[in-house]
Amino acid sequence: MKKIVNIVLTCFALLALPTFAGHFEDGMKLYASKDYTGAAEFFKKSAEQGIAKAQYNLAIMYANGQGVAQDYQQAVTWYHRAAEQGHAQAQYNLGLVHANGQGVAQDYQQAVTWYHRAAEQGHAKAVYNLGLAHANGQGVTQDYWEAVDCYYKAARQGIASAQYNLGLAHANGQGVSQDYQKAAIWYQKAAKQGIVNAQYNLGLIYANGQGVTQDYQQAAIWYHKAAIQGHAKAQSNLGIMYDKGLGVIQDHRQAANWYRKAAEQKIAKAQSNLGVMYANGQWVTQDFKEAAIWWHKAAKRGYAKAQLNLGIMYVKGQGVTQDFQKATLWFRRAAEQKHALGLMYAKDLVITLVDYLHDAIWWHKAAEAGYAKAQSNLGVMYATGQGVIQDDQQAAIWWRKAAEQGNAKAQSNLGVMYTKGQVFKQDHQQAVTWYRKAAKQGYAKAQLNLGVMHDKGLGVKQDYSRAVTWYHMAAEQGYAKAQDNLSIMYYEGLGVPQDRIKAHILWKLASVNSEINLFKNFPKYRRVAENKVETNNRNMVESKLTEKVASKKIGTN
Repeated sequence: MKKIVNIVLTCFALLALPTFAGHFEDGMKLYASKDYTGAAEFFKKSAEQGIAKAQYNLAIMYANGQGVAQDYQQAVTWYHRAAEQGHAQAQYNLGLVHANGQGVAQDYQQAVTWYHRAAEQGHAKAVYNLGLAHANGQGVTQDYWEAVDCYYKAARQGIASAQYNLGLAHANGQGVSQDYQKAAIWYQKAAKQGIVNAQYNLGLIYANGQGVTQDYQQAAIWYHKAAIQGHAKAQSNLGIMYDKGLGVIQDHRQAANWYRKAAEQKIAKAQSNLGVMYANGQWVTQDFKEAAIWWHKAAKRGYAKAQLNLGIMYVKGQGVTQDFQKATLWFRRAAEQKHALGLMYAKDLVITLVDYLHDAIWWHKAAEAGYAKAQSNLGVMYATGQGVIQDDQQAAIWWRKAAEQGNAKAQSNLGVMYTKGQVFKQDHQQAVTWYRKAAKQGYAKAQLNLGVMHDKGLGVKQDYSRAVTWYHMAAEQGYAKAQDNLSIMYYEGLGVPQDRIKAHILWKLASVNSEINLFKNFPKYRRVAENKVETNNRNMVESKLTEKVASKKIGTN
């Protein structure tokens, strides 16, 4: 308010005054020499003589407590006298005090009345405040179109806040058609006047390429201008720019610096990212305890990635005491946000999530959010009756959703349903289609089943050579059932030259793998199995193989 007073006083000194204006001029001189008490006395004398400018200045002194005891009610009295005489600034200030309830009861309708009177005289800030009143429905019916009209009038007179709000209106399509190009123009005008939110929003527009050509350098420039003014989100985003080298030379030191500034202002994303830097030892010394501290801060603010990472820390006992109950708590909180469960899947945690999230509601939430792995696992739950009432139709529904998103396990399971005629009419061709999709992704069970279909001529022309190809692919992943079937193919010479020694090796290997279920150690157990092949037990092995050949080959599962 003091700045306004000085400007107004200077202007008044240039105007011709009536013969009794000497008190006003004396007040001006005393005010300039910082004798506020003396200035107030002369302004009061002049004000009592009806000089609107003196009445306005006296109101300002009462509002600021300059030369007189601060008294908002007295300020309102003198604003009112000046305003009734047509003093535009007094009318505007009278609108402000009514809007803020300062010296009078808060009354938005009265505020709008006085803004209108000032606006009719071309007072730009009054026009802008009228726009705010229409936008917020304060003292008038909410009307975004009218608000935008006011913003335009004020913005053209250089009111920076009006320019910023006009940018917002165009960006959000509020009161005008959404137009990011126009939003960018008005943000830029406001940003150049130092409006920090406009600088931040302009950074966002350049980063996202909305209404402008995507330009990370420009984004970084505007984020920096807002960040040095203390804008927390701009600091966080500037940290990301330095962290990833977007529009600036990658600099983890700068990233950590800006993350910390934003984190200290309680921006959860920055707190989480700072935790990542401590966990990975990027620029800062690796410190799991410090990482856990920042993740905890972000997690408490509801940031899902931090909740997930904090849960992992509790599982591993890194930076915190190992605590599975707390891990469960944070996994659940992340899962409540739907997409967070998908993040857990994406990281392929070695944890059995069902142990933590054993009730089906969490799987349902993630599946309904569109996460293929959750849909696939929910299908398994319905198929087996695990945590839900067993329901093959529901299993088929969720497997199809996941399969259509390319989930190999669901594709394979859908193939099994077509093979067995579960839910769907038995259709071997459809089964082959789904097995092939999963098999091409390297899914061992699907490779086995596709091999069986070629072996038996189900849904495709019988082709032992192709059957062997798919059995081989699954067998090389250590899948015991594929190794078993492949051993029979070698024993009988189906699709491959007959080789009973190799058949024996594969059968033995399948037996070992099946028994201990350590398929990932396939090379190791292959060597073990090969070393155990002895001439004196080959007859026994061949006898067993003959029995297997007589029986039905292992099929779908």
